[in-house]
Amino acid sequence: MSKRLKKTGAEKPTVLFLCTYNSVRSQIAEGLMRSLSPDRFEVFSAGIAPAGLHPSAIKTMREIGIDISGQLSKSVRDFRTIDFDCDVIQQRDT
Repeated sequence: MSKRLKKTGAEKPTVLFLCTYNSVRSQIAEGLMRSLSPDRFEVFSAGIAPAGLHPSAIKTMREIGIDISGQLSKSVRDFRTIDFDCDVIQQRDT
């Protein structure tokens, strides 16, 4: 059992998608995982320097039938007290 499950009583494992601006990559990943596995995971996304949800992310996801227009760009600082089961770090250059 994860630390978050023990701490919060959440029933599902938690996943955080993290990128620089939380405007495209992590937003798409959050929306896709929420859509594909809504009952299996509690999914979040955040950025080091949040810059707002980019219209191209909304458009891209809409093309495959997923609406992420209600998602918000969030700072990783907002989640500093949470132990996630899985952190997925997305960066432009590897």
